[in-house]
Amino acid sequence: MRYTLSASQHQETPNLTTLTPRVSYTEIIRLFLRMSVISFGGPMAHIAMGEDEIVTRRGWLTREHYLDLIAATNLIPGPNSTEVMIHVGYVLRGIPGAIVSGLCFITPAFLITLVLTALYVAGGTIPALADALWGIQPVIVAIIAVAAYRLAPSALKRPLDWALLALSIAAIAVLDVPEVIVMLATGVVCVFLNRGVLPGAALIAFVPVLLQAGETALTTVKAGALDLFWYFLRIGSVLFGSGYILVSYIEQDLVNTFGWITARQLFDAVAIGQFTPGPVLTTAGAVGYIVDGVPGAILATVGVFLPAFVLVILTAPLILRMRQIPALRAFLSGVNIGVIAAIMLTVVRLAIAAIGSVDGGGALDLSSGMALAIGVAAAVALVRFRINATWLILIGAALGWAVGAML
Repeated sequence: MRYTLSASQHQETPNLTTLTPRVSYTEIIRLFLRMSVISFGGPMAHIAMGEDEIVTRRGWLTREHYLDLIAATNLIPGPNSTEVMIHVGYVLRGIPGAIVSGLCFITPAFLITLVLTALYVAGGTIPALADALWGIQPVIVAIIAVAAYRLAPSALKRPLDWALLALSIAAIAVLDVPEVIVMLATGVVCVFLNRGVLPGAALIAFVPVLLQAGETALTTVKAGALDLFWYFLRIGSVLFGSGYILVSYIEQDLVNTFGWITARQLFDAVAIGQFTPGPVLTTAGAVGYIVDGVPGAILATVGVFLPAFVLVILTAPLILRMRQIPALRAFLSGVNIGVIAAIMLTVVRLAIAAIGSVDGGGALDLSSGMALAIGVAAAVALVRFRINATWLILIGAALGWAVGAML
């Protein structure tokens, strides 16, 4: 395999230069198209699957570098998992690679969302995918858990790191502090603990200059595709944290203020977003289709994802240079600890949802026991036999249909 300096790795200090494989566009396209179709479970699941495919199986990036990309996405607004995939494309092939990886990760998921939304609008119901999702969910939990297992040694190297991890988990789980705040706070704490002084740096912000254009139109009951574009462009420019926060924005603005959709339509659009793989923000496409058909779906999706491409391309060249500055290196290391805490808590929350109900005596019911068995088997397959996550997701879906037919 050929190795070369990546687009973001031309450093002045030779011993800090890292080599990455010269990955072809065909390989990038093939991987991210496939990930878009099978990436169920939300942002942390997508990031975990990326670790398995990009770091463990292909060796395109080291775990430390991959963790730095995750940390960097928490410093800018936009959908975290999508930005990680755009970052990976940039590292491998520069700006063209960033565009290709991002489009390949978004487009198939958008098309699936579009088809399901069209069926919903035409028939008033959502296609029944519950059985398949029941089998996929424990597999997703296993993928995330294994990713945490693999990434933890890169982020947790000292007893102090483990102490900060415990504090981060407590802050998120007990005090209900938003994950992105915990990650940033942990980074700042690490700077002070390492006696570094965070240097003054310009904040790179993407603030579209025409966000106020069409403000009058945003108050009308009937919205068009351009209205949707400007609205979701604004949301994509300021949306920090999980893509699920998008739902609260839509509920407040499009349901209560603008009246573009009803609360029931919002609920169904979110359900479609849950049913479909890929980025959570494809929910914007479902909303866009409900409001203004295919043009609305396309422009809403372009609007919500466009800031992610711009911000990643602007900030990507800075990531490896940040590792050369002691204070920023400490900051990134601290953010990575917060990332591990968020991943661990995601495993717990999704595991509770995937395993399901218990009976009155506290014992697992039949379906819960089956879900637990699927999750444990998937984790063993990933760690011991290194089975590709794609196959495990397909097997989980098949088992879900089989169990649904039996119960």
